[in-house]
Order: sequence, then structure tokens, then C-alpha cells
Amino acid sequence: MAATRSPPGAGRWERLFAPHLDAAYRLACWLTGSRAEAEDVLQDACLRAWRSASVEPRDAKAWLLTIVRNASLTRLRRARGTNIVPFEEAVRDLDRAQATLPSAEAALMEGNQVAALRHALAELPAVFREAVVLRDIEELSYREIAAVLDLPIGTVMSRIARGRRQLRAALTREGFDVRDTG
Repeated sequence: MAATRSPPGAGRWERLFAPHLDAAYRLACWLTGSRAEAEDVLQDACLRAWRSASVEPRDAKAWLLTIVRNASLTRLRRARGTNIVPFEEAVRDLDRAQATLPSAEAALMEGNQVAALRHALAELPAVFREAVVLRDIEELSYREIAAVLDLPIGTVMSRIARGRRQLRAALTREGFDVRDTG
């Protein structure tokens, strides 16, 4: 019986990119609005990263998220005019993963806040949504976001600030007390 061997570079790929697959999938969900589309995008992105075996990125997470972003945008451009599942599907999946809260009342209150925030985030223009998601959900630095979006850091900071302002305004309209924390 022949021993199975991993393809060349498999260990390197796993070391560099496997820790960031969850973040890549979440970003693909937010950008495409569909779990199925996000899975396809992630598969395309992983294949592209695998094919670039000779490249040693300085920041593997930012590099992978850049590939995911580009693959998402390409897929969305091709899919214009077709029926893509709305963001609500991705939001429902994220809500299912939410941790159990101590009481039913707290769960209802937290669930309403989370749902309102996710809805407001999904309604943001894409340029603000991707910047806010990368900063506040994926916790990338401004420099990493600038690399992913291929933008100057000042533009990244502006988009995050504008996106957060729009989120606060939307949540305030929904009756939530939202304070500016910085």
C-alpha cells in the first residue's frame, strides 16, 4: 500500500491561510449576501492562494481577504441580473451561532439589538460595509484594511468613520440608544 503524501506546499498553505478561513468566509458572506455564494467564493480564493505557492505574503490574513474580496466582486459582477440570496440568509446563520444568554428577556433584548445592527450593516453602501466589517468584525488594522481594499489609509479611516456614522443614525432611527464611544 503506497503512503499518501501531501502536495508540495500543503503544510505552508495550512500554516499561512487555514487560521484565516473563518474570517474569509464571513467576509464573503457579507459581500455576496449568500452562504452558497460565499462557499464558492472561498473555494475560488483558496485555489488562487494555493496556486500562488511561490508568494510569501507579509500578512497572510490580509492577502487572503484581498483574494476573497476580489473573487466576491468578480462573482457579483457576473451574477448581475440573476437572483442572489439576500443578506438576511447570512444574518440568520450568524444569529444561530449567537451564544446563549442568561434569561429569555435578555435574549430577546440582545436579539433585537443584534438583528437591528446586522440589518443596518447590511443596508450600508458596500464601500462602507466592507470597511466596517473588516475593522469592527474581523478586527484588521487600518494598514491591513488599506492593503485588502487597495486604498490609502486615510480613505480607509474615512470610510470606517462614515460607515459608523450611518450605522449610528440607522440604529437611532430604530429607537436604540447609541452613544459615540470614540
